[in-house]
Amino acid sequence: MKHFSKIALSLAAGGMLLSIPVANAGNPDRSGQAGASQLLINPYARSSGWAGANGARAKGLEAQYMNIAGIAATRKTEMLFARTSWLGGTGIHLNAFGLTQRVGETGAIGIGIMTLGTDKIQRTTEDQPEGGIGTFQYRATNISLSYAKMFSDNIYGGINVKVLSEGIDNVKAQGVAIDAGIQYHTGKHDQVHLGIALKNVGPKMQYKGDGLTFQTLTSGGYELSADHKSGSFELPSLINLSGAYDFYLTKDSTGLLQTHRISLAGTFTSNSFTKDNLLVGVEYAWKNMLMIRGGMYTEKGIFKGTDSRTTVFTGPSCGATFEIPFGEKKTTFGIDYSYRFTNPFGGVHSFGVRLCL
Repeated sequence: MKHFSKIALSLAAGGMLLSIPVANAGNPDRSGQAGASQLLINPYARSSGWAGANGARAKGLEAQYMNIAGIAATRKTEMLFARTSWLGGTGIHLNAFGLTQRVGETGAIGIGIMTLGTDKIQRTTEDQPEGGIGTFQYRATNISLSYAKMFSDNIYGGINVKVLSEGIDNVKAQGVAIDAGIQYHTGKHDQVHLGIALKNVGPKMQYKGDGLTFQTLTSGGYELSADHKSGSFELPSLINLSGAYDFYLTKDSTGLLQTHRISLAGTFTSNSFTKDNLLVGVEYAWKNMLMIRGGMYTEKGIFKGTDSRTTVFTGPSCGATFEIPFGEKKTTFGIDYSYRFTNPFGGVHSFGVRLCL
């Protein structure tokens, strides 16, 4: 009965998340109508190596992007820094850093900051289309504050509040978004993982600033300053449904030896403003010290050539982790890398460094 109640609670909570409306999910006709698209970029090397398919078993700070419930698995303290070269050759770079901290017996809090920036861009006007009048840069910043809790040994739940800012020096937009997620882990050795996450729910955003001001002449020949009013835009809300299973290849007298592990994972993403995605991935781990992973990002038309493909990604991704334990307190230091294939551009390289205390 106790086990049944845990499953019922998990399903009920998942139903509550699904009941929150995500309008016109998976509607490609609405592509380009949402803003704050940096919310859809995974800045972390470990999870992006298997295409973001591991939402059901994501842990620590990376769970802020995948499924916020996963930060409840933080053992004590985790610190992480990641650097991404986005679409090689475009001059776009992402930095992500933050930490998660165990609070009490069952809770954990997290703070994460992601920044996206471009190289300097020539400022042009109608009268000076070749530039020579200065430069500008686009900047976007997401600050995330999170809390997650272990409701039982099997069920984790969490919520994440994000403060958003994006724009250039004289035109900017600010906003707020909320994520919520649940993870359910079961099986004799907790090898079965299920997850559901609702992401990027919040009010519309709007650009404002002096850059929207222009000069015009009145009928009397006087110069007058006037403001353009930009239209508001929605956030790219979505729902992730994830599952994963761990295979342990060696056993001892207890029935389990975690020397060799192979994990299979999959995530279905229902998007509000773009095509839906199916993400699949696999990871091999040796003693949780060396991990090699690969993944596949799919959506309708992605494998039918450039005429049908509406994303720069061609599908595959790969990555690896080398994590070293040291000290009596089981502290670990890890290095992560991932590569996502694109056409055109030179792919996406991500590097990460983490310290778990």
